[in-house]
Amino acid sequence: MHDRNHARNHDRDHDHRRLGRELALFDTDPLMGAGLPYWLPDGAVVRHTLEEYVREAERRAGYRHVYSPVLGKRELYEISGHWEHYRDDMFPPMELGAEEVVLRPSLCPHHALVYRSRARSYRELPLRIAELGAMYRSEPSGVLGGLSRVRAIHLNDAHIFCTPDQAAAEARAALGLIRRAHADLGIRAARHRLSLPGPGGKYVADPELWRRATALLEEALDGLPYEAVEGEAAFYGPKIDVQIEDAAGRESTLSTVQIDFHQPERFGLRYLGPDGARHRPVMVHRSVIGSVERAVAHLIEAHGGAFPAWLAPVQLVVLPVAGAQREAAYALVRQATDLGLRAEVADPERGSLGARVRAARKVPYQAVIGVREAQDGDLVDVRLRDGRRPGQLSGTELLHRITDRVEARGPELWPSD
Repeated sequence: MHDRNHARNHDRDHDHRRLGRELALFDTDPLMGAGLPYWLPDGAVVRHTLEEYVREAERRAGYRHVYSPVLGKRELYEISGHWEHYRDDMFPPMELGAEEVVLRPSLCPHHALVYRSRARSYRELPLRIAELGAMYRSEPSGVLGGLSRVRAIHLNDAHIFCTPDQAAAEARAALGLIRRAHADLGIRAARHRLSLPGPGGKYVADPELWRRATALLEEALDGLPYEAVEGEAAFYGPKIDVQIEDAAGRESTLSTVQIDFHQPERFGLRYLGPDGARHRPVMVHRSVIGSVERAVAHLIEAHGGAFPAWLAPVQLVVLPVAGAQREAAYALVRQATDLGLRAEVADPERGSLGARVRAARKVPYQAVIGVREAQDGDLVDVRLRDGRRPGQLSGTELLHRITDRVEARGPELWPSD
């Protein structure tokens, strides 16, 4: 009984819906609609920091970023196959003059058009196109909840157009990018799943293309433990799902890598090969953190709202013991802000020092300035979120150490001596 109660309390303490409201990260309003949460300032900081991290990681890995519209003509999704195979999960078309337009359920058709916007040579391949873009899924109201199941999704998406000989290596490199991101975010995959078609599903009927795509993903997974599961594939091809677990042990997909022969054929994609002939590229779909919404939901739960220092909405809170130390506190915050850190002052008007320390319990670093510290000039009394108290340091030295830890993105709040 004790174990069950402990598990229930742990689930409640780590429920991202409860923590999201308690920490003022996001909320919902009936006037906006179910499955359409809005982000509050601290949540927007987490989201923005995460998005910038992923964009920079992709840039270093050779990706080029694009923007594409959230609407497309119905014909676009008829060509891609989404209209035939995925229509039940799409919002209904809107009439725009003589045309019908649809809120996109996926970014891949748009990126296929980006690729075919001009002639391509094998010398350009692999061409890695990335976008953090909005898409919309007509999820039934009964499955919506918090950030984990929403109708407006902001997906960290990318499509790699490459030769067949390059596809397995590109998929393997994407898995490496996913592993590094998970390490920096302080989360870990529960397992890797090779998702294959199952009986009775709405899949593209081309057994040879499915066989080739599956073989390439198996090559990319070589050396990694995984299990093959039928019925979880995308309609156009198999995929590798990187599975995560929440505090209650429920499993969901965060990151994916997919190989697609179908859409390059439907869109007539070509490249000029070294033999002077035109060849069909392979399309590798991959997402490092999946949707921003689900990623943040998982991060809230995995860390109980106490984010890694580089991702925390507020990284340093400065606590003047009394009004006489307020000026020194604001000066330290200005210095921190100039260094790119997110810092704020917890004024004495907010309550006793103990109450303010407790209110800032999710903040990685606390700097207390009392009479003694103020008399000695630049000194602060340092406290860490995990309960450690490194003691007195100069404000300059504290900011230097925090900056080092934030830039390292490591799990440790303080360097071990």
